[in-house]
Amino acid sequence: MALLLSNSRHRRPFRLSFSFAFDGLRFPSADSRPPDPITPPREDGPGDGGRGGGGGGRPVRLSRSPPLPLPRSLDPPHHRRLHRPRRQTPPFLPRSLPCDYRPPHLQGQVPRFLLNPASPSFSTSSGSPSLSDTDADPDADPDPTCSTPLRPSDPKEVERVCKVIEDLFVSDRNMEAVLDECNIDLSPSLVVDVLERFRHAHKPAYRFFRWAGERSGYSHDSDTYTKMLSVLGKTRQFETMVALLEEMGNKRFLNMDAYKIAIKAFAAAREMKKSMGIFQLMKRFDFEAGLETFNCLIEALAKGKLGKEAQALFEKLKDQYPPDLRTYTLVLLGWCKLKNLVEAGRVWNEMLDKGFKPDVVAYNTMVDGLIQGQRRSDAIKLFELMKAKGPAPNARTYTILIRHLCKVGKMDLAVNCFQEMLDAGCLPNVVTYTCLIVGFGNARQMDKVSGLLREMTEKGCPPDAQTYNALIKLMTNRNLPDDAARIYKKMINKGFEPTFHTYNMMMKSYFHGNNYEMGCEVWEEMGRQGICPDVNSYTVFIGGHIRHGRPQEAHKYIEEMISKGMKAPQIDYNKFAADFSRVGKPDMLYELAQKMNFSGKFEVSNVFYGWAERMKNRVKRRVPNQTGKCLF
Repeated sequence: MALLLSNSRHRRPFRLSFSFAFDGLRFPSADSRPPDPITPPREDGPGDGGRGGGGGGRPVRLSRSPPLPLPRSLDPPHHRRLHRPRRQTPPFLPRSLPCDYRPPHLQGQVPRFLLNPASPSFSTSSGSPSLSDTDADPDADPDPTCSTPLRPSDPKEVERVCKVIEDLFVSDRNMEAVLDECNIDLSPSLVVDVLERFRHAHKPAYRFFRWAGERSGYSHDSDTYTKMLSVLGKTRQFETMVALLEEMGNKRFLNMDAYKIAIKAFAAAREMKKSMGIFQLMKRFDFEAGLETFNCLIEALAKGKLGKEAQALFEKLKDQYPPDLRTYTLVLLGWCKLKNLVEAGRVWNEMLDKGFKPDVVAYNTMVDGLIQGQRRSDAIKLFELMKAKGPAPNARTYTILIRHLCKVGKMDLAVNCFQEMLDAGCLPNVVTYTCLIVGFGNARQMDKVSGLLREMTEKGCPPDAQTYNALIKLMTNRNLPDDAARIYKKMINKGFEPTFHTYNMMMKSYFHGNNYEMGCEVWEEMGRQGICPDVNSYTVFIGGHIRHGRPQEAHKYIEEMISKGMKAPQIDYNKFAADFSRVGKPDMLYELAQKMNFSGKFEVSNVFYGWAERMKNRVKRRVPNQTGKCLF
């Protein structure tokens, strides 16, 4: 398909039979050629700001002819070249140990502190595995379950409460009675902070929430209810979540944040009837549902790759809630995430028919969708059209292309695109630089990585938490956990908060590198930083204990994980059981099978029981007979 400019002098929306339409631009849909083999990026989202004017100009049609190449810029001027700075070693960040989170057999020992690695600098060795892209979408909406309260609470008091819950909940002792004796000065901010610490463990979080609500002199407010609702939604405790919604409604605590949490939780689990029921709940409690609520649900479905469901909801409610440009852009996003460009084109045409003029966010969504749908040449043509006719590409547009070029290893083109971005007067942001850092890290050009980090600071765009996480992932994927630890220390020193993904990467790297003590130290550091371990954290930690011949500790943390209401994927239980068998501990497998059976987890119980039987039979086959020879 090639870019052909019409000779028409009039500006008018394009009209063709069923095909893509871009305010003057069309794609064939049904008879398109095979896609280009590329790796799709994850960038941009229509829910964010940065909207500009729509595209205008003469009609433009895309037909089949050789694709336009990405324009190559001239070599960047000297003052814009990537620098090669001296190696930078982050300063030491001394830390205290407020409480011991280590396993019993390590307590009392002097730990090899995580924040004092031996390596002096970033490694530039080659032959390492390539680094994949950062885990999270940098432009995604913040997770409401991870938000922090606006009102501060006493960190020591939060730590004291969490220590009691950690120590007593798993041992099934009377946690509430001990909390009663602690003379805790309850406040909504303290409750929110404690719930945040246990956001992946709904059972202790809910017990604490109920205990706090029964204390004299304290009552929950809208913030604490909403935080508890987010914990239940994240862990998919839908029955309890619905009951809590009813309770909030009766107390007049329901707000838009609560509705959004519920809608997104149900939509992520494909519980469409429950999602629709939120609208009925809003009517029951005299909360007027409007276009914002409608867009919220469409957005949750679209970002969850439920484009078909988003379209069905759109058709059902569009008469009740007249859609705006953002609504159409979100529906477009849903189809783009499914790489269904035919439906995306139909939505685009309908958007034009309704009189909406696509803005830069809609164009960015389509550019990203074309790349994800393996239509790189068409994405470049659309990008060229934006430059020629508007809306002008913004930082996100360039970043989408740079991210893709970095992921497919075309670093020369990525740098050219970056230079063109600068020449166009469009300032790069942290996400843009992070994409380049990841790309050069994959290419094992660590001098370029260091140069980019220095340039970010010089240009007034210093690295953020996502950049540091990308660097940590780079080092852990290259089996350089000490370098990752030093970057982590720099991250803390700069005031950025790591996520549990950060710790999971570092912990896994140490365990796989046969450094058991440092793997446990990472687990401790999570506790000191107030980070709630998720299921993946437990999976890595338990696997590390088994890998290093400590099945008793693994047994303990499996029980702790399950007692908190977490459920690891079935494959992880199979892995745990296989590891127990390899270290010759069939009795623990029987014990775990029995406990899982008593708690109603029959599938998990069967896995452990099956592995225990196999282990037992394997031992029997190796028992010698009276002649001193093995039976088999």
